[in-house]
Amino acid sequence: MVLEDSECSVFELDITEDDVETAFGLVHCTMMGVPKGNRPTILTFHDIGLNHKSCFESLFNHKDMHEIMQHFAVCHVDAPGQQEGASTLSTEYTYPSMDQLSETLPMVLQHFSLKSVIGMAVGAGANILTRFALKHPDMVEGLVLINLSAHAEGFLERAAQKITSWTHALPDTVISHLFGKEEIQNNHELISTFRHLITNNINQSNLQQFVKSYKSRRNLEIERPVQGGNLNARMLQCPALLIVGDNSPVVDAVVDSNSRMNPTTTTFLKMADCGGLPQVDQCPLPV
Repeated sequence: MVLEDSECSVFELDITEDDVETAFGLVHCTMMGVPKGNRPTILTFHDIGLNHKSCFESLFNHKDMHEIMQHFAVCHVDAPGQQEGASTLSTEYTYPSMDQLSETLPMVLQHFSLKSVIGMAVGAGANILTRFALKHPDMVEGLVLINLSAHAEGFLERAAQKITSWTHALPDTVISHLFGKEEIQNNHELISTFRHLITNNINQSNLQQFVKSYKSRRNLEIERPVQGGNLNARMLQCPALLIVGDNSPVVDAVVDSNSRMNPTTTTFLKMADCGGLPQVDQCPLPV
């Protein structure tokens, strides 16, 4: 892959794809660039209904990101069975939980001989990377978390989801998760593009299992540290940037997630006039 940096100089970017064997099945990874031993690698994880291409390609193809990619390798991780062209997962395969998906990442780092990463993730991926950082703080130097929901789905949310699944096809359910009502009603080209990607580029049986895993997630149980409070409070040890568009369907969930974070190491960014996928709406994101 050939890219051009801000000074118009052209450089070649090595791209390799690997199926990494983990305790919870094969994980498809795409490495862009060559990891540098003295620098962390940027590691991405996508949301439900997406894979690394549909979630991050427009961001990393943006010219303002090319200079960053000269200095940092990028490892894109696809959840099991979510990459383009994936075969239907075996009926004997049990799809991993959010916690188990987070436990595939140390094996990914080991496979590529990575010491540490800067995580960038959206939605379900943000939840997975947060779990990874909580359990393996020595492996994570920072997080950029878009649309993070730190809590489990409540009873009413699960009931509404169950009823919706009776009357709506899987792509419609995913669209409602990714985009706000205003976008769905007004931005027909964007919604049509992503509906096509969700329907044609993702194995629908595998997607249904990933969606079920995310909807069954446990609470992250993160606590904001307070003076005289719980000395064993569970919190991220690395700096974190939480991002959400002001028209996103998960604004309230991200605000709640931010309220649980350590304010001395967490930055919260609500992007104006932006919908459910800021990394698509407004490239590049501040990194």
